[in-house]
Amino acid sequence: MHLNKQGVRILGIAESWTGRERSILAGVVMRGDLRIDGTVLSHLTIGGMDGTDAVISMFSSLKRSDINLILISGAAIAWYNIINPDRIREETETPVIIITYEDSEGLEDAIKHHFPGDEERIQEYQKLGSRDQVHLKTGHTVFLRRSGIPPETALHVLDRFTMDGRVPEPVRVARLIARSVMRSLLTGI
Repeated sequence: MHLNKQGVRILGIAESWTGRERSILAGVVMRGDLRIDGTVLSHLTIGGMDGTDAVISMFSSLKRSDINLILISGAAIAWYNIINPDRIREETETPVIIITYEDSEGLEDAIKHHFPGDEERIQEYQKLGSRDQVHLKTGHTVFLRRSGIPPETALHVLDRFTMDGRVPEPVRVARLIARSVMRSLLTGI
């Protein structure tokens, strides 16, 4: 990955959901100079297990060979819909970073409570392994799960794409788009 190029491209993915059956997933392709270079939308099932497939489908639908990294906001989105970064990296041949923002003891007990007997979901969650705690140049702490990218490079990417706070621009913009689409669906616009 050539991170010093202005034209480096990251696909940032974030979601928005309310008590509906589906979640809106938005993706933003952003260049190193912070210009938006593409967008993509998808949806996934609240409480389902289709998050990984949705991310892979979004990447594939863009039909681009110039995306250098996939950055996903959250590992258990849309009410415990577990994302598998290794499978995404293998199928897209693109490194993956999953970023989360809160320290926690993990979600295994909550998954067992809400999805009793769902061994597939527990196994997918356990495959995620532990998170790396990193400190951004902005002074904020975030937590990462990575596939196909070393920790130092991951931190460099996040520092480059985080202007302030703790949310990198590609996922910040993707989240804004997802929320806007969800709002439009709820109001019938």
